[in-house]
Amino acid sequence: MYAISLGDDGAELRPLEPWHAEEFLAHLDRGREFIGQFIPFGTKETDVASARALLQRYADMRAADTGSLHGLWLQGTLVGGVLFLNFDAERGNCEVGCWLEPAATGRGLVTRAMRVLIDFAVEQRGIHRVEWVAAAGNRPSLNVARRLGLTRDGVRREAHPYGGVRHDLEVWSVLAPEWRSARARAAHDDH
Repeated sequence: MYAISLGDDGAELRPLEPWHAEEFLAHLDRGREFIGQFIPFGTKETDVASARALLQRYADMRAADTGSLHGLWLQGTLVGGVLFLNFDAERGNCEVGCWLEPAATGRGLVTRAMRVLIDFAVEQRGIHRVEWVAAAGNRPSLNVARRLGLTRDGVRREAHPYGGVRHDLEVWSVLAPEWRSARARAAHDDH
């Protein structure tokens, strides 16, 4: 198993597997209201069996090479995650997403983890287009897309019925040559 350090603050990116079900459920319980503001992720997982089933679904997707789930741990505590909602290596497209409990916000964890995920997709798997879709009101998520250098492709108006409201969805993306260029500029600026 891997554990990728995301900095000096004890943050790590690790696989999130079915055997993490109890820890995952405790994490969801801490952040359920916050996480569920704009996305249904984790809303149906209210016991260990349902948490394990969600984690198993993503483990099966990883095995089929169609998606995957990765947890964010901060000083040993699961506080969020990043994922490939869908992954199509043959066509060179994927969609990424994230979630975080409130205690872990404002630290740049998702941005740091997403750089690892996008680097992997582009450099190791040959993905050409990485897409990010978020509700127009989900400012923290859209801010991560901006920090990562993604381009806003457009808005799917009232495309997301959730919580009794139809939300606009913003679609952002980065293409492999753009990602490589931005990463090269960032590496050059660091020297």
